[in-house]
Amino acid sequence: MRSVIVTEASRGLGLGIARRLASDGYRVIAVARNRSEALTDAIGHAQTQARGEICFAPFDLVRIDAVHEFVRLLRRAHGPIWALVNNAGISVEGLLASAATADIEQVVRINVTAPMILTKHVARAMMSAGEGRVVNMSSIVASTGYAGLSVYAATKASMVGFTRSLARELGPVGVTVNAVAPGFVDTDLTAHMTPENRGRVANRAALRRMPGTEDVASAVAWLLSDEASNITGTVLTVDAGATA
Repeated sequence: MRSVIVTEASRGLGLGIARRLASDGYRVIAVARNRSEALTDAIGHAQTQARGEICFAPFDLVRIDAVHEFVRLLRRAHGPIWALVNNAGISVEGLLASAATADIEQVVRINVTAPMILTKHVARAMMSAGEGRVVNMSSIVASTGYAGLSVYAATKASMVGFTRSLARELGPVGVTVNAVAPGFVDTDLTAHMTPENRGRVANRAALRRMPGTEDVASAVAWLLSDEASNITGTVLTVDAGATA
């Protein structure tokens, strides 16, 4: 059974991705600071209903200096890591001019620095094995922009550049690196939106709706599948046609 790390898998997109990958037969290592009730339910469901499994691995990605040891312990417990899904992300809302410097630094640390360092340590073993998959979570705001999300958008744009460059670094040894760019999806990050704002967002999309968590999870699952073995350095947009 192939092992896949999914960061921030206790809720939202990460939890949806973990559930889908477990149903596809992967051993999902669900990384999060705390084990949510929803994650506990997903672990139990996978034990009885899925072809794979979900294992909880508590870790705070703010602790960048501890990432190396954390990855070493994961390998000892679960064997080789075949794929990494860098899903963890936070946002600070509001105008940049009024944002606290500490908040900006925290967003950059979680959204950019932590996934880069985690990928560094996971990819080393992939390079030795001559195979592996990395999927980075970006966002359509990386290319469209969105008022009040300048810091978040900047971090998600950086993941696109990271994806494309790393794909060229790891391609010669058989490792693919891709990104998924969701539109506005019904998760904790969009929970603050009023029904009117949700309606406006949906109406801007070609399909006149917002994509669901399962749509994003399906995109990630496809990038990990054999069908995507020759796909690397690309950004797969899942936004119901909002950027069409």
